[in-house]
Amino acid sequence: MLEEHKLPLDSFIGGWYISPNICDSLIDVFKKNPSHHKEGVIGGPYNVNKNNKDSVDLGLHPDYTDPAFMEYKKSLKECVNLYEKKYPELSKFNPYGMNEGANIQYYKPGAGYFAEHCERTSKNENRCLVWMTYLTDTPEGGTHFKYQNITTPCKKGLTLIWPTDFTHTHSGQISKTHEKYIITGWFGYEKGLWDDDPRSVKTDQTGQKYQGYNYNDKWRLSR
Repeated sequence: MLEEHKLPLDSFIGGWYISPNICDSLIDVFKKNPSHHKEGVIGGPYNVNKNNKDSVDLGLHPDYTDPAFMEYKKSLKECVNLYEKKYPELSKFNPYGMNEGANIQYYKPGAGYFAEHCERTSKNENRCLVWMTYLTDTPEGGTHFKYQNITTPCKKGLTLIWPTDFTHTHSGQISKTHEKYIITGWFGYEKGLWDDDPRSVKTDQTGQKYQGYNYNDKWRLSR
């Protein structure tokens, strides 16, 4: 059983500690792949704004077969199971999983994710939960959750899971003297509720078809 990092139940943030050896192995993955490093972005795949986020990132496909990442996914699954025990409503939802891959992020001393942000701000983001693991012990390098008034410490192995939306607006805490590594990503629903239902195809005023659903549809009222 993973050690829990105690957080208030009504914060909807869960925290558990995974093996520090896995953290070291993930940092090695980052260092072994310099040709795939990218400047960190915010709010889109090409939006580099170092006033908001200053990082170097390595994206990993969800099916990436490096042993370190595969071991990490096993531990992350343990954390998800514990999160569902804490918040059992989740287990009744549609299936969700790691469908956007993962992102290892490096922050040099003085760098960080400065801007307050959340993880879902448009219909294009099919996300229900965020996950993140601190890969280093970084003093003053944690994460501040605005509305929960909680600052989690950047402790090696601490894995956090929380909801994606504006209720969990957060920002990085900046260490001016120590570097910081994390791995992070999202869980999303495997498919939209009405994706396979022809009744969900609508036509707008211009004749464009789109995916949607309206509980006032006649077929619904007549059932």
